[in-house]
Amino acid sequence: MTERDSRFDCLFESVAIGPVTAKNRFYQVPHCNGMGHAMPNSVAAMRGVKAEGGWAVVSTEECDIHASTDVLPYPEARLWDAEDGRRMALMVEAVHAQGALAAVELVHNGHAASNRYSRLPVMGVSDLPVAALEPSQACAMTRRDISDVRRWHRQAALRARDIGFDIVYVYAGHDLTLGMHFLSRRYNRRGDEYGGSLTNRLRLTQELLEDTREAVGDRCGIAFRFAVDELLGSEGLSCEAEGRDVVEMLAEHPDLWDVNLSDWPNDSVTARFGEEGAQEPYVKFVKQVTSRPVVGVGRFTSPDVMVSQIQRGILDMIGAARPSIADPFLPRKIEEGRLDDIRECIGCNICVMGDWTHTPIQCTQNPTMGEEWRRGWHPENMNRKGHSKRILVVGAGPAGLEAAMSLGRRGYEVALADTNEGGGRVVKEAGLPGLSVWRRVVDYRLGQIEKLNQVTFYPGSHMDRDSIFSYGAEHVAIATGSRWRQDGLGRANWESLEGIADHGSVFTPDDIVEGNLPVAGPVVIYDDDHYYLGGIIAQMLAQAGLSVTLVTPGPEVSHWTRYTMEQPRIEALLRRLGVHLEVNHKLTGVFPDRVVAVSNLTAEVQSIDAVSLVLVTARDPVNTLYFEMAGIEEERREELPFTLERIGDCCAPSTIAASVYHGHRYARELDLDIDRDDVPFRREYAVI
Repeated sequence: MTERDSRFDCLFESVAIGPVTAKNRFYQVPHCNGMGHAMPNSVAAMRGVKAEGGWAVVSTEECDIHASTDVLPYPEARLWDAEDGRRMALMVEAVHAQGALAAVELVHNGHAASNRYSRLPVMGVSDLPVAALEPSQACAMTRRDISDVRRWHRQAALRARDIGFDIVYVYAGHDLTLGMHFLSRRYNRRGDEYGGSLTNRLRLTQELLEDTREAVGDRCGIAFRFAVDELLGSEGLSCEAEGRDVVEMLAEHPDLWDVNLSDWPNDSVTARFGEEGAQEPYVKFVKQVTSRPVVGVGRFTSPDVMVSQIQRGILDMIGAARPSIADPFLPRKIEEGRLDDIRECIGCNICVMGDWTHTPIQCTQNPTMGEEWRRGWHPENMNRKGHSKRILVVGAGPAGLEAAMSLGRRGYEVALADTNEGGGRVVKEAGLPGLSVWRRVVDYRLGQIEKLNQVTFYPGSHMDRDSIFSYGAEHVAIATGSRWRQDGLGRANWESLEGIADHGSVFTPDDIVEGNLPVAGPVVIYDDDHYYLGGIIAQMLAQAGLSVTLVTPGPEVSHWTRYTMEQPRIEALLRRLGVHLEVNHKLTGVFPDRVVAVSNLTAEVQSIDAVSLVLVTARDPVNTLYFEMAGIEEERREELPFTLERIGDCCAPSTIAASVYHGHRYARELDLDIDRDDVPFRREYAVI
């Protein structure tokens, strides 16, 4: 084992948090996962793996304390009663088994809840509409309601203590919590002792801290998660005004300060719009005010940056949500001097998508995330090699790289061939504005493959049917990717666009990432993909000085990036650059100098000047090689001297995360007897 670099010794010092002690400075802060109370076994296994990976503290997601703060369909954690406690105990046991501390983030969401399941009236600081877009309002809490919330919070804290949690949170952040709502001058319209001055608006939070300490402070550390800045200027809390005032007023009340930004898109800003350590200017004052340990986040992936945060007195503990998802073993790899083995977070926020879509968490870098219990996958350990020996993977994009690396880790002899230098779409897209860190997906896998003697990479190798047959592999995986269509067919257009063949200047994202850009405008970008590419291409061309119109059938530009919390930033950037936006429109005709678009809502037709046209619509799998061997109807598949599979975009074009996952699943399942008629993973069932 490689020895740890002494420069990083400070990261492995213990930290006292009230009556408990963290064994090092690595702290997995609360983060959602799309599984929550509905999948307690899955959550426990996922958190347990992080504890195994060296995180000294492993936290839950937000944990609802009572039926009056029901946030379904979001499946967050719950501590409404003893049965919820029994389920959450699974996580505590998994974390303790690895020698880590377990933390629970108790919360009442106020008007950010909707109570669709409990159907109780929503309670809020004032009479306000609920945060969800629905025709409901919260009723202003009475003193009796406030007393109830304090009691419910105390009861949840006692349940948490009794099932073994070591750290109990009071939570006021992300614009989602009752504590923040009371603090906010935007929401707090009260005229009693809980409204008006900052002292009054802080009263409930202070009471919850005192109640929690009195109830469990002898055995549990009391953490306070607080957003010191809402990035709203004078309309919200800020690190230069009331955000700082709150820290000064409560400086010694908690045992630990967990500080960040609000709202969530600011706290978990994507790499496209925020650098590593971007929160430092906002949180650096906190340690100057309190003697308590401070944890903060910043998509920390570099050990040198982490050490700098500690040595310069910015933080006492390195907080992480997304980096702990990308690599649950990040602390252990630093401790063991294996820095090259770290899967660095790329800040794409695919993990966040799980919470917004109420589905198990995913990660582009870590395909085992969310599959620890369901499929029994471990981020560092592969299942044993089967009976086969030689595997050929054709295509070294994200799916092919992951498959080859993971097969090599299982012990197979693997040949990986690619017509280029490897990386596929990732390398090309990493050249787009703001996406350079996406290159980590390729660099990590190529670096790992280089260490595996049983995996041989053949860049610049063209594989055809004859060369594949002559290689003599027992299994062949085709990972040749996909290409964007040039005819406009997509979700909104089920046939090729009329007149497209006569337009002399039509481009696709493949052209753009390969350096073939329009040189004349006006340019129309037709985005029927709704993810990041349409917006980025519009940004590039506008910054190059071209007149750009982005047309999309969606209700807003880059609509799917709502799930990665980027959409408002993308639209704001395009508007600042002067890009003209036409939403709820689909193209119906193309002419040499213009296009025709029809409104989805009114059927109104408009003509838009377009010397150049960029189509971001649908992709065709590059699967010719596969069907040459398998037969058009796959009728020859069983007769081949090897098994043959398509993986990644060659099978079903999707996200980079989906391609990595498909490559990993192929590697995991090779030589296993998988019944295609069975459910291929364990499911969690409601108790009947």
